Amino acid sequence: MADVARYAGVSPQTVSRVANEHPGVVDGTRQRVLDAMEDLRYRPNSAARALKRGSFQSLGVVLSGLTSTGNYLTLEGIVRSANQHGYSMTVMTLDEASDENLGNIFHRMSEAAVDGAILLLEIEAADELHLTRLPYDRLVIVDSNAAYRFPVVDSDQASGTRAVMDHLLGLGHSTVHHVGGPENSFSAAARADSWREYLVAHGRPVPEPIIGDWSAESGYRAGVHIADDGVATAVFVANDEMALGLMRALGERGIRVPQDVSVVGFDDIALAANFPVPLTTVHQNFDEVGRRCVEMLIRRIEGDSVPPGVDLVPTSLVVRQSTAPPWR
Repeated sequence: MADVARYAGVSPQTVSRVANEHPGVVDGTRQRVLDAMEDLRYRPNSAARALKRGSFQSLGVVLSGLTSTGNYLTLEGIVRSANQHGYSMTVMTLDEASDENLGNIFHRMSEAAVDGAILLLEIEAADELHLTRLPYDRLVIVDSNAAYRFPVVDSDQASGTRAVMDHLLGLGHSTVHHVGGPENSFSAAARADSWREYLVAHGRPVPEPIIGDWSAESGYRAGVHIADDGVATAVFVANDEMALGLMRALGERGIRVPQDVSVVGFDDIALAANFPVPLTTVHQNFDEVGRRCVEMLIRRIEGDSVPPGVDLVPTSLVVRQSTAPPWR
């Protein structure tokens, strides 16, 4: 800093003000200091600046993996919003959900000097992990039943599922079969619960759900089962990738979509409109989920009160060509 001050012909205090973006420096002087920094390849010490302002301008994200489309797209939204707010990101994956593993992740994250963290885990977090033992109180969680302890941001799973059921029963289907996500997934459980509650409330039969793992391969296996059973006229699939596998299995067995079986997915991934039969699905605004997580976490970092509870991001049904009235 002293070298920059001598080179620019100003005081070290002026260099400090420019480096920390303080107002009150004449434009010409500010530019002279910036030019000197560039010529001397000077960069402010980020650790020293962090100590001075009490913030590292860095956020952490812990997620259960990037193979899930929802996780990937939500992370993309988080990173985009963090960049807009001038925050850097530290991203770590939790291969196996346990208190010990999560504790180790947060220990490593504290060494990376983050101001707070977002948890994006494919688990029912409040039941399986002791989150209150973590070293951070600046936490925001995505898709969790921990809303009574922490701020949570979630897509409106129930509303999206009800829209699916309204659509399919409105077409005249007597009931709707379901291909669900993994049993330990909060979002999968929320969709399955809403599906079941809707059928019960409307006095319709509740078929035994088939459990998948979010992959197209598990959707294909579910499609084979549904084709062999030969009963379903409408299937609500918990994500679009499983819906793709299911539609392939039905097609290979001569079952037409939507003439013989209507299929609805969840997520509205970019490929959904370009399936061989464009997919009717629930649109999730992953970018908005990421934005709200970041803004909520920054509020906590800056000392604002953000009470526990859930912030629901609306979903909407996108009707395409994979649904139609039942043929029987």
